Amino acid sequence: MVVSLSIGLIALLLYFAFHSVGQALLILTNLPFAMIGSIVALYASGQYLSVPSSIGFITLFGVAVLNGVVMVEAINLRLELGGEALKDAVFEGAISRLRPVLMTAIVAALGLIPMMLSNGVGSEIQRPLATVIVGGLVTSTLLTLFILPVLYPWFSKGKLADMH
Repeated sequence: MVVSLSIGLIALLLYFAFHSVGQALLILTNLPFAMIGSIVALYASGQYLSVPSSIGFITLFGVAVLNGVVMVEAINLRLELGGEALKDAVFEGAISRLRPVLMTAIVAALGLIPMMLSNGVGSEIQRPLATVIVGGLVTSTLLTLFILPVLYPWFSKGKLADMH
């Protein structure tokens, strides 16, 4: 229930930030891909869904949404400044945010790998939480970098019409 509530609040905040249902949904497409990576990571490591892993999902959703916001905002800014065709704005916006998105994901994943590999006291809490976040970061980062820019024009039709 908490995960569903957090997704609802994220969607509401995204709508207010971008004033576009389409762009809010575009950013929320990161969440299923993040969940796929997390579930695969849990399964591969022989772990199961628990309270710590649920907390990991909420944390992962925050990072995945942040990376999506960074990418969409960069593309929107290029279009608002004008002078670029949609295709060029999407490409240049995605290229300009490649490093920040990768840095966010890699730093978070590297910081959590020791927790993911821990065996000592408290590892029953740390391991599922870290596994969910690291597994989800892999797939959500790939989506943010490659799929989100491709989907941008389709999800942003209403926003693009308002800009012109």
